[in-house]
Amino acid sequence: MTPTPSEQNQGVTVIGAPRVAVRDFYYLFLRARWSGAIGAITVAYLALNAVFAVAYEVAGGIANAGPDSFFDAFCFSVQTMGTIGYGAMYPVSRTANVIMIVESVTSLIVTALATGLVFAKFSRSTARVQFSQHAVIAPMNGVPTLMLRVGNERGNQILEATIRVTLIRTEITQEGTKFYRLYDLRLARERSSAVARSWTILHPIEADSPLFGATPETVIHDEIELLASLVGTDDTSLQPVHARRRYLDTQIIWGARHADILTEDENSNLVLDIRRFNEIVPTKPTDSFPYPRPPNE
Repeated sequence: MTPTPSEQNQGVTVIGAPRVAVRDFYYLFLRARWSGAIGAITVAYLALNAVFAVAYEVAGGIANAGPDSFFDAFCFSVQTMGTIGYGAMYPVSRTANVIMIVESVTSLIVTALATGLVFAKFSRSTARVQFSQHAVIAPMNGVPTLMLRVGNERGNQILEATIRVTLIRTEITQEGTKFYRLYDLRLARERSSAVARSWTILHPIEADSPLFGATPETVIHDEIELLASLVGTDDTSLQPVHARRRYLDTQIIWGARHADILTEDENSNLVLDIRRFNEIVPTKPTDSFPYPRPPNE
């Protein structure tokens, strides 16, 4: 079975999963790109017309249609399904009229179905949440702290946003079995009343943290990954939105922090420079955090 896009993004190859049922087409359609969705509707429309064109060509009975002309039969089918009715071609036999009735009923159902699918996809709220390219670990107020940055790329706000950061680590049990264990990281602040352009997420690496005592070498050895998930309500559409980002061990930078993007100009006006959203700067080493520069760069 072919992995879904989300499974591919997670680097997971699924074997032995049940095949996608026809009833799941709705969810596949909503998750597909607009180009693929419109392409699927177009192909289905042309294929359905081709089926009725074959029926008209076999049955005959279409006035002014060329003998054994699939193109004329196809054009008549399109005119019937699209309720165009130029009048140049029309059914004259009982069989052709029966096929025309069946196609008309089919077109009503297909048009209603396509309209519903397009509307559902168009009205589906999607988040444009940006996560920083790297998670960083640097001292803050003397405490080593894991930090990542998240922001809303749209000009509006995400209300009552909640973020969760999960650490995934490879462990070996006492029985010698490899186990991928998940830890929910305690954040300094996991809820924001409104998320706009930037929000820095902080996890103090204290005694109760699964990262306590970790080093860049142990993070790579334990194949540590981070999974950040944000959920909130779009203040424009008032629909729930969600976004997530996965950080591999090589995307966790030690001895660095995110660059300041909020500054003041000469008139004491606040300036938010989104161009520096993914920029990181090295931090000075301390006795408790001896990392003078990002070793992963």
